[in-house]
Amino acid sequence: MCRLLAYAGGPVPLKRWIIDPPHSLLHQSQNATEAKLTTNGDGFGMAWYNEADPTPGKFRDIYPAWSDSNLPDLCRMIQSKVFLAHVRASTTGATTRENCQPFSHGVWSFAHNGQIAGYDMVRRSLENALSDRLYAQRHGTTDSELIFLLALQFGLVTSPFTAICETIRYIQSAQRQVGIHSKNTKLSLVFSDGVRLFGLRWADGRNPPTLYSQNETSDASLLASEPLDGVSANWTPLPANSFCTFTNGEMEVQPLQD
Repeated sequence: MCRLLAYAGGPVPLKRWIIDPPHSLLHQSQNATEAKLTTNGDGFGMAWYNEADPTPGKFRDIYPAWSDSNLPDLCRMIQSKVFLAHVRASTTGATTRENCQPFSHGVWSFAHNGQIAGYDMVRRSLENALSDRLYAQRHGTTDSELIFLLALQFGLVTSPFTAICETIRYIQSAQRQVGIHSKNTKLSLVFSDGVRLFGLRWADGRNPPTLYSQNETSDASLLASEPLDGVSANWTPLPANSFCTFTNGEMEVQPLQD
């Protein structure tokens, strides 16, 4: 499974959380401890925001994060108030730049860890829900990108919680129509509009993928698949089957269907 992180607060260099901690996302790309796979070497990416432009910048590549000699310099020089980062262990889709995360659309950035059970059998049905405009924005082949586009289709811009609930319901309905047992569908998501940060853990009847939160300061929030300092006691697991909104360091929790 992939590893991801997200930050919202005062501007900081990306290296503060992607590179520097003892169990940073870069370290997790080779030494994950709470995933089925230790290594996440099928590409990586970052999305970040600044004051000059509301749409996020992105850098994604197909190489393992640990092998890219540009990454430390990029993370040292880029400062951001909100950013997402992701290291990939692929379950669907080839190792291409278009399949690397985070994804973005307008002001939104999005990263996913998990899988849609029976994805090959429901992919066409799920894509049929997209408008022509959003379907034209589908550049890769992963279930992760499709989850993002479905959320946009179902109103992410106006009501993120409602959009995610509708996305989950639609996926489950498509699975039932072809006789797929959806118990292996798992979602761990982080996404942002450049102001708010959202995180969720959901699974249909099983433990969802890990996602932890920590307040760096009273108004800054961190989300990560694994504690970045390697000390679980310093982090709070997001509640299972919950949708969390982080604004100025405050967390609001809403339950999701199980």
